[in-house]
This record gives sequence, C-alpha cells and structure tokens, in this order.
Amino acid sequence: ILKNLVNGKWCKTKKYSNILNVLNGKINHKVPETSISELSPFIESINSVPKSGLHNPFKNPERYQMLGDVCFRTAHTLHKNNVQSKIIDEIISVTGKLDTQAYGELAVTRKFLENFSGDQVRFLAKGFNTPGDHFGQLSNGFRWPYGGVAIISPFNFPLEIPLLQLMGSLFMGNKPLLKVDSRVSLVMDSIIKIMHENGLPKNDVDFIHCNGDVMEKLLIDAKPRLTQFTGSSKIAEKLSKELHGKVRIEGGGFDWKIIGDKKDIDAQTVYNICNKDAYSFSGQKCSAQSLLFIHDSWNLDNFK
Repeated sequence: ILKNLVNGKWCKTKKYSNILNVLNGKINHKVPETSISELSPFIESINSVPKSGLHNPFKNPERYQMLGDVCFRTAHTLHKNNVQSKIIDEIISVTGKLDTQAYGELAVTRKFLENFSGDQVRFLAKGFNTPGDHFGQLSNGFRWPYGGVAIISPFNFPLEIPLLQLMGSLFMGNKPLLKVDSRVSLVMDSIIKIMHENGLPKNDVDFIHCNGDVMEKLLIDAKPRLTQFTGSSKIAEKLSKELHGKVRIEGGGFDWKIIGDKKDIDAQTVYNICNKDAYSFSGQKCSAQSLLFIHDSWNLDNFK
C-alpha cells in the first residue's frame, strides 16, 4: 500500500485503488485515491515555501553540495544488483516493458545522477557578470528558484521523466510537489525512499497520488509559482489557461521516420526501426506505415 508524502510525513488516505500487474492481471499494489477534502496539507506546504526557495546563491548554499552528495550515493545504490533488480521489476510490472527497455531507463537515470554528483549541482547554478559602460556599473545574473512548484509526469517513463524533472527542480532550490500517473507511481515511491536513505531531507519533496480532476483543483487552489507538465496537448492547453501561463510543457509526437533507400533495407530491419522503439510497450509505437523511404534524387523540402 503506497502513501502520500507531505511535509516530510507519509500519510494514508480514506480510499485506495488497486493497481494490477500488467503481465498477469493480478493486484500488484494499492495507491491512494486522494480526495479534494484531503488537499489542505499540500496547499499549505506549497504556500509555505518563500519566493527565495529552499536555497539560492545567497541562502543555504551548502544545500548544493548536499544534493550533489545525494546524487552520488543514490547512483551508487542503483548499481547494487538487488536494488537494480527491484526497480527494473517494478518498471516491468506497471508498464510491461521489455527487460532491456526497463534497464535502459534505469541506466539513463543513474548516469544523470552520476553527472550531477559532487560539485556539479553548485556549478550548474553559476550565473554571470557583465561590465558596464561607465564607472560603477556592473550587471550580475543569478539562477534563482521559483519556490513552491509542481511536477506532473506521465505513465510511459515512470522513472526517467519524473526523476530528472524532480532533481532539476531541487537543484535550483525549489520545493516540488510531484504527481506521477497513479498506474506507475510505484517506481517513484521506491526511488524517493532510496533518496531519503541517501540523505535527501524528507521535507524537500511532496508526493501525491490522485486523479486529474483532484490535481487540477490542487493547482488552482495552491497556485504554485510554476508547474512542469508532461503529457497530452489537450491537458496542456487546459492547464495553460487555468494556471494563467505559469506552466512549462513537454509534449510528444511522431513524424515520419526517414531511413534511406528501400533497396538497402530488409524487412526485419524495417520492423525493428518502426516497432521496437522506446514506446513499443504502450500502444504509442510508430507503425511501419509511418516509415518513409528516401531516394537520393528526392527533395526533402517536399516533406517539410
């Protein structure tokens, strides 16, 4: 049974939903069905974060080093066979990905954490200064946090997308509220707990399980200073209006795959290119019909 995380405490809710293992159809785990009446702690948490964030170049700069250490230790933990197997099994159980796809997602995430180990978070936050055109004039630029923010991530990459967005938010001094698609939120539940064990303060991240309507109500009432949304263009457009443009959107889509002259490519290669991409587990895959063969004599401008 999963729980919500708010203000450093793991909290139960009144109702729960069963999440099935996509490979066998059996109940895998239960997730909270957070209701509108249970949103108050999350609203208070977001509103309690000052505009200056949890840290910035002038305030609590030691947190840059702390987060670098959390990245280092978490990446090291993800190299352990038992932890690695657990995360991969969880990814497979909620998405149905192949072993290689699940491992690839973990490997990319682990490499990201390794890249931002040690002093790299501090260096990421460096700004600039520009000399003026007369005595006493100098322009200084700093990377500044927003404060209380929200992250909404999709189902297709339950580890890579939410963790990379979450860490980027933390690096700059924000306090993020994370909402992952409840069908796959099991994976981030495990990773957040691993990060807690590796030094991340429990108050730094809030984590909620709820449906879209409840999350929309939370965002409208809490008014986070920025929301990062990854998902459909329909929901993105709605959030842009409801949040008055205080949203950053990552959308996805497919275009033609251009791979060269047809005579040089056999049928199996065509299948691999079209149907064995990163989305093949989810029904989002690009079918063979969307493959475009280009001859040297063709003008690509005709396909723009």
